[in-house]
Amino acid sequence: MQETIQQILEQKFRSAFIAVGIDSNIPVILQESGRPEFGDYQINGAMAAAKQLKQNPRELAQKIIDNVEFGSVIEKLELAGPGFINIHLADAFLAGRLGSGITNVKSTDKKNIVVDLSSPNLAKEMHVGHLRSTVIGDALARVNEFIYGEEHVLRQNHVGDWGTQFGMLILYMREHNLLEQMDYGNDSLQYDNTTRVGYGFHVRDLEQFYQGAKKRFDEDPAFAEEARACVVKLQNWDFSDELGKLACTFWNVFRSESLRHCQQIYDLLGVKLNETHVCGESFYEKVHQVGQNTRGLIGVIEELEKKSLLVESDGAKCVFLDGDDTPFMVQKNDGGYLYATTDLAAIDYRVNHKHADRVLYVVDARQSFHFKQLFAVAKKAGIAQHSELIHVPFGTMMGEDGKPFKTRTGGTVKLIDLINEAVKRATALVKERNPEWSDDEIASLGQILGVSAMKYADLSKNRTTDYIFSFDKMLEFEGNTAPYLLYAYTRINSIFLKAQSTIDDYLNKDIMITNGDEHKLALHIARFPDRLIQVARENYPHYLCSYIYELAVLFMKFYESSPILKEADLVLRDSRLVLAANTGKTLEVALRLLGIPVVAKM
Repeated sequence: MQETIQQILEQKFRSAFIAVGIDSNIPVILQESGRPEFGDYQINGAMAAAKQLKQNPRELAQKIIDNVEFGSVIEKLELAGPGFINIHLADAFLAGRLGSGITNVKSTDKKNIVVDLSSPNLAKEMHVGHLRSTVIGDALARVNEFIYGEEHVLRQNHVGDWGTQFGMLILYMREHNLLEQMDYGNDSLQYDNTTRVGYGFHVRDLEQFYQGAKKRFDEDPAFAEEARACVVKLQNWDFSDELGKLACTFWNVFRSESLRHCQQIYDLLGVKLNETHVCGESFYEKVHQVGQNTRGLIGVIEELEKKSLLVESDGAKCVFLDGDDTPFMVQKNDGGYLYATTDLAAIDYRVNHKHADRVLYVVDARQSFHFKQLFAVAKKAGIAQHSELIHVPFGTMMGEDGKPFKTRTGGTVKLIDLINEAVKRATALVKERNPEWSDDEIASLGQILGVSAMKYADLSKNRTTDYIFSFDKMLEFEGNTAPYLLYAYTRINSIFLKAQSTIDDYLNKDIMITNGDEHKLALHIARFPDRLIQVARENYPHYLCSYIYELAVLFMKFYESSPILKEADLVLRDSRLVLAANTGKTLEVALRLLGIPVVAKM
């Protein structure tokens, strides 16, 4: 990867700082300018350096300016305020930054990154609460794949396939003779193309059965005890009695049906998840058989015992962390495992078998305390000594009433219903705007627009905050929305159709910058690698969304002020086509990294 603009400028000013006697520990503090009329970038580090050196900050800033090597990069430097340095980049430098290289952001630092995303509990339908982890995690995985290479990024869908819900469900269905309706002796399942599948049940049916089972579990201690025993049998893969055989047989049936439902959702959302990415809780019971340096559930508990970290409390095995009164429980008094146990085994597998340098957990902010404890235990036990373990928290999706998103009756909104409603509304909007289109054209764009609008509405928000979900706002063709950005791309595409050419034809041709709008647009395009690096470093997809929106806005201003196809000067006309082509390509790549495909017309 060629050096980014920020890297080039930081090196130039670091050299100047050293030349005037500033310690290398003092940061340069390079920022993008918020006031284009004052420059493209600003250096703020002179004031902190002046304080340390006991010098006048303006005088020190001037010394720094005098020692900067402009080269072909910088047009001019200006001293401002108490010691700021405003940087104006050379037009020729920006012009040289464009072309196919701008979207080739490949790092030579090959880190191995694991992204833990989606991770729904099985035996029930995915609901709106799963949307954020799924789309945020997918976007972060795509950005990291783009920078480090797909072979260095591992997606992990840590599905909940071993919880108490399976014990409750199996016992409840046995109690109501529902298991007898299932042909579990047939190993080959035949599915049709509808949402109802083999064995006569749909995952929505299983969820209804689960609700009945949960009621029994809460009200009947004997039922609850047997359900827990059923799960322990399952977790130990114990076929020694009728209960164990029942648990292990039907667990596999329910798991397969649930995963098939999840895959339908992922395919509709355009998310890059499939069965190869599934490493659920059950995986870690026998994961020690996969390869070296992988302990599994029993192994991590043995490791904690070996390090003298385990304390028995009321028959359960726990780890107590310094300064924390809440125990981190890893094994229940009945021998059963918990989320904490499988999470520790997962860290061990990802770090010591998959050699992860960073592990991103894209999980609800309400789990922050759990991950704080989990990471501390993993470090203390020596399971993840040198790897970064990062919780990527997100807020709650709220309804327009400002409360957690629910159905009108107060129930949980199924994710499939949310997707279908978004597509339905988008399709009606497409038909209204394009009544002459065929039904297939309307349906195709409606599907893309509905799903893209829903995903972008989520990704464009700061993930740490709660946000209001609104079909009307996310489908608007103005503002920071998917419809606006997709429309901007079609505007660019239409220019090249009229020119009887393509975006790729003009991507790498020469360009000359002749006015302020062209400079601003070229500068913004050239910042694309820096923005991607920022997203990968800080794990905030909304930075990329803000970048894309500003790119579209800057292009519209350029398009209004600088004629393209009507320009009489053919050299200038071609130059502006090159700028338009670079805008279109950057827009296409950036949207793809969010999991949003571009369209040819709207």
